[in-house]
Amino acid sequence: MTKIHYAQLFLPILLVLLIPSLSHAQGCVAVRPMGCGGANANTGTFLMDKGDWQVGVLYRYFESYKHFRSDSEQHERVELGTNVINDANSIDFSLSHAFSQRLVATATLPFISYARSSLYEHYGNSISANPQQLRFSTAAKGIGDLRLSASYWLLNPTKHLKSNIALGLGLKLPTGNANVMDSFHKRKSTDGSDTIIVKAVDQSIQLGDGGVGFTLDVQGYTVLSKRLSLYVNGFYMSNPRETNNTIQRVLSASSKLSDTINQFHSVADQYAFRGGVSYVLWPSKGLVLSLGIRAEGVPAKDLIGGNLGWRRPGYIISAEPGLSWQTGNLGVNLSVPYSLYRNRIKNVGDLSDPTGKANGDAAFADYLVNLGVTYRFAKKHKMAEHMPVFKDVAPPKE
Repeated sequence: MTKIHYAQLFLPILLVLLIPSLSHAQGCVAVRPMGCGGANANTGTFLMDKGDWQVGVLYRYFESYKHFRSDSEQHERVELGTNVINDANSIDFSLSHAFSQRLVATATLPFISYARSSLYEHYGNSISANPQQLRFSTAAKGIGDLRLSASYWLLNPTKHLKSNIALGLGLKLPTGNANVMDSFHKRKSTDGSDTIIVKAVDQSIQLGDGGVGFTLDVQGYTVLSKRLSLYVNGFYMSNPRETNNTIQRVLSASSKLSDTINQFHSVADQYAFRGGVSYVLWPSKGLVLSLGIRAEGVPAKDLIGGNLGWRRPGYIISAEPGLSWQTGNLGVNLSVPYSLYRNRIKNVGDLSDPTGKANGDAAFADYLVNLGVTYRFAKKHKMAEHMPVFKDVAPPKE
């Protein structure tokens, strides 16, 4: 076996540790496409050599349609057809460069296509307001918020192959439009005829949030045996800006406190965490299976800055199976997280209710599809000289 074959066996395991995925919009809870910064398989930058360049493409899809208030599902919304349906497609394009074997910088720009259909935003949910129960759609398409990040391995990768941890810092820039407008259908009170008004689409399908954000992420792995490894990674994005200029509610003379709080869209924090186990199914073909738990969400209150503005806070806990294939400098990985628990927690407006009963709802997806492809522009990897831990695993055929 040549030395480069050790890398071909080892890298698939490392790459699967961070199968595409940390954050994705999962419905009305506006968790925006925002992968961890730095060295992760979103951009294929796990254990890069100095001078390497890496390009990556990550496709995501989900459909949210099940409504939750707190952690209670509102089954009647689907049964009556009054539920909101969000269809989301996005593609992240990323470029990474290794300044050393420990320091990697990454730039990621998402291209997004969102579609949202509902009754309540147009004619309304009730039979009296919407006798034919007509459903209409709004949409948003374009670039999202640009992310710039750097990640640093705390231990020398050439000396600590069996366990390591990396910390990353990132910057999120408001390149995505946070005030996308579209047409909404309304019925005239006089004769019931259709009329069109143009206003901002729902926060969950806005392309950006309008703020400069700062991210802190961590990732790590431990090799347990020739085929079995543990992985963990997570991030938190802080958005110090309180609200943007997108109008959620037009205030009237009789507006309540909650209306004032929710007048504009909030620029909310968000977070995600993943952890699990990966197993080499087919060493000679670079095929690896993973299974883990993932949690992601939007808090009701930000870590830094004020908390006014409209947001649907909540979180999702999912089981996350994944499959990864690596051959040479090309990597392909697929993960399909499936929701186990969903909770639409109270926002600041709900918390202002003196009765304590207010708790808005949100629609969530059952599952999410992540398909990523990465390609590294590199010659022979120096890292391959330090890959003896899998020397007893069957080598690829010459």
